[in-house]
Amino acid sequence: MIWLNASDPDNGIPPHEIREKLFSVLPQLGAFKRVLIIPPDYTRVHSRAGHITEMLWEFYGSKTGAILPALGTHEPMKPEEIRKMFGKVPPSLFHVHNWRTDTVTLGRIPESQVEEISHGAVHYSWPVQVNKLLVEGNFDAIFSVGQVVPHEVAGMAGYNKNLFVGTGGAEAIHKSHFLGAAYGMERIMGRASNPVRELFRQAGIKYAGHLPVIYIQTVVGGKPNDPYPLKGLFVGDDQECFLEASELALRVNFTMLNEPLSHVVVYLRPDEYRTTWLGNKSIYRTRMALADGGKLIVIAPGVARFGEDLGMDALIRKYGYRPSAEILPLAFSEKDLQDNLGVAAHLIHGSSENRFRIVYCTEHLGEKEITGVGYEYMSLKDASGLYRPESCNDGWNVLPDGERFYYISNPGLGLWSVRDRFEKKEE
Repeated sequence: MIWLNASDPDNGIPPHEIREKLFSVLPQLGAFKRVLIIPPDYTRVHSRAGHITEMLWEFYGSKTGAILPALGTHEPMKPEEIRKMFGKVPPSLFHVHNWRTDTVTLGRIPESQVEEISHGAVHYSWPVQVNKLLVEGNFDAIFSVGQVVPHEVAGMAGYNKNLFVGTGGAEAIHKSHFLGAAYGMERIMGRASNPVRELFRQAGIKYAGHLPVIYIQTVVGGKPNDPYPLKGLFVGDDQECFLEASELALRVNFTMLNEPLSHVVVYLRPDEYRTTWLGNKSIYRTRMALADGGKLIVIAPGVARFGEDLGMDALIRKYGYRPSAEILPLAFSEKDLQDNLGVAAHLIHGSSENRFRIVYCTEHLGEKEITGVGYEYMSLKDASGLYRPESCNDGWNVLPDGERFYYISNPGLGLWSVRDRFEKKEE
């Protein structure tokens, strides 16, 4: 059922209207005694989910039993990030999800069904895992708050990915990510219906239907300095609100191009992107727009390592970002990748498949480290002096020598593709 479907893709929804719409819906949902809120972490600071979480806390007050950011494999939020994203919400309400130790398994999708869902791309069963707080916390309402936006693993972010990945366990995260990579990222991105989403749908139907989950989905525009960036707000308890939000997100967050781009420059904000694990959105979200033989420049002032933890970082340094034809066999022959299929998926996602150049511009990682994982290197100082990102406009810009380049100020807010390349992937 869907309780709220509010959208204004052109003008956006002002903050006072967001509050009015949300507070008009919440009484319809029931008189809850104990509420759990699952928002995204700081990597989705632009999602408006922080403000909505603050509104939920204001509405439910002492009935708000806990807030569990959907970290997935990400680092725990820092206290200053919690304050910046969630405002007045008491820090004591926040719990940290540990994807290696804090989960329970609700059931398992059998291997034969996963094979069918993946069209034969993978051959394993899949555990339906969530943080134990969802099951053992005695909540009569679980609010899953998140942004629907094109995503490299799930096609579109949001909905029950927040549960099965955001609060999921190691095996579930590794195997779902690898499914997406083996099936083909470019066949998934920007599509609400795909094998990874079908896996999550079956998990919800078979094993998670007893959880009292209510979804609050946002769609956020990607234009800098937009006074009203929230373009859509959806509240529901099933797939309907996700599908409607996805349709709006394609209108708002998808830039369709008629010709491929030969020179793209992406800026990674240092407060959001501290690893290539996250920063490689610069690659995922632009790859379908880049011309064969083109060049992607990633200006990454905050990137200081590759993986979100030391184990993942070591594997990335060991194997590097390599084409799927090289990584897929290694994922079945090398035990350390077998045990970390999510890393194998990340290595595939971060490769250009030898189709275009990737140049990382850093100061915390040196040239030897960057080239060691398969990328080209430019110093942050040289890149900043040449491209002057503080003066760039999103879209086309021109260098002093007259060369044009396409600039993207935050890859996490959209997806860019050549029209015929996206349409062919739908076939």
